[in-house]
Amino acid sequence: MQASLVLTILGLDRPGLVEAVSQTIAKHGGSWQESRMVRLGGRFAGVLLVTVESSEADALSSALRGLEASGLAVVVEHAAEVEAGGELRALTLDLVGQDRPGIVRDISSALAQRGVNVIDLHTSVSSAPMSGEPLFHARVHLLSPQQLRLPELRDALERIADDLMVEIALGERAD
Repeated sequence: MQASLVLTILGLDRPGLVEAVSQTIAKHGGSWQESRMVRLGGRFAGVLLVTVESSEADALSSALRGLEASGLAVVVEHAAEVEAGGELRALTLDLVGQDRPGIVRDISSALAQRGVNVIDLHTSVSSAPMSGEPLFHARVHLLSPQQLRLPELRDALERIADDLMVEIALGERAD
């Protein structure tokens, strides 16, 4: 029987971090399933889903936590069983506007109030082409209850976007 483990990884960025994690997983017969890894503020941060034989899960968890001696903090959790939550619609939200505090807070609050789940969030800040002002960009993958009307959600987000002075695009995602 297979066990699924979710790992969070954090350490000072340097060559060889992914190799250390992958070697440890391979030594225990684990399989690297999905991951998101990035360099932020001079740190390496990642989230990773691994499957491994249930009989090896504890040994793999211990070995991964042993990487802390090399400066890599690893948290290991057993993946949760996902229950069917009814019909859900996959959506994508794109946002761009002048960077300012509160953008993610306000948008995520509006989504949560309507039962919309953020399943993937990617943000960045870049310089505007003409002015050089910081521009905030977000691409968000969402799961929305089927009964929530898309125009209703779009209207709510556009009202917030007007207050935040950002542009949004909301649409159904084809997976």
